[in-house]
Amino acid sequence: MAHLILALNPGSTSTKIGLFKDDVPVFTKTIEHDHGEIQSFANIPSQKDFRMKFVLESLEQEGVKVEELTGVVGIGGLLPPIETGGYRVNQKMVDMIINEQGVSPHASNLGAVLADLLAKRAGCEAFIYDAVSAGILPPVAKVTGIPEIERRSLSHVLNSRAQSIQYAKSLGKKFEELNLIICHIGGGVSLSVYEKGKLADSVGDDLGPFSSERAGGVPLMDFVDFIFDKGLSKKDAQKRIRGGGGLKAHLGTADQRDAEAMIAAGNERAKVVVDAMCYGVAKSVGALATTIKGKCDAIILTGGITNSKLVSGSIKERVEFIAPVVVMPGEYELEALASGALRIITGKEKAHEL
Repeated sequence: MAHLILALNPGSTSTKIGLFKDDVPVFTKTIEHDHGEIQSFANIPSQKDFRMKFVLESLEQEGVKVEELTGVVGIGGLLPPIETGGYRVNQKMVDMIINEQGVSPHASNLGAVLADLLAKRAGCEAFIYDAVSAGILPPVAKVTGIPEIERRSLSHVLNSRAQSIQYAKSLGKKFEELNLIICHIGGGVSLSVYEKGKLADSVGDDLGPFSSERAGGVPLMDFVDFIFDKGLSKKDAQKRIRGGGGLKAHLGTADQRDAEAMIAAGNERAKVVVDAMCYGVAKSVGALATTIKGKCDAIILTGGITNSKLVSGSIKERVEFIAPVVVMPGEYELEALASGALRIITGKEKAHEL
């Protein structure tokens, strides 16, 4: 019997959904949310009913009854460090996200909450797969200069691993046979390096290059002054880091197409800012190459913004001396979510639990 699996991927201003019969897509849809409405909510967990309404309406429009679902899977969010792969959504996970205890604020956290709500209606199980926080760093990569602060891996694990596995297949090899550096370039930018299938290190969106709307790594002493001089609250400071930085802060737009239109019109500031974003990605690739002593089989550029030849070309020019550069535009997160859930449902993979 075929399994009907609903995959959910909430982002900062959109909710992507996909219905799959086993791993074959029935339909996929991106629900764009009004930025003003999203900003009106006190916090991310309070958006759950707002987003659920759109998901249910989409299912109804497609003639799908919730009761027909045999599994629901959401993208995993910024949970404490966990293993790669699938996790069964339980009450402990939901409570952590709703109460924002032990999790960093991010729209992807709603993946587990929405999956849980829908699964309860359908009478099936809910899962998350390859959460943003998935992947345990080696001890040497966790240590920082402040003993109270330990590094953890935060990256676009789902798409990065899915694209890496696909790339390995194209060579007739397994993911576990290769050393790969993956750059996910979308609304946020993150990089990760996998050594024979195991996470060696990563660069999260608060540590490395800035992106469309995220600040990336900034000089810490200056940022401390900035917070106190502006009298920013914790929430306001977090918004400047995620949602109010990057291209949006510099150019007034988070859309790469708008930025490139500015460049085409002769806007020198736009050119410098976009060049700086690409420069930052390239620098982080170089840093990650040192973790595997330069033994890199390929550098994969993925995510929505790699559709831009300007961005992909600029990064490639700077890093192709390290390893061949492969551009795999877009993201296949819904497909990866559904495939992961199917493996769990059919007993080919065991789900973890918090």
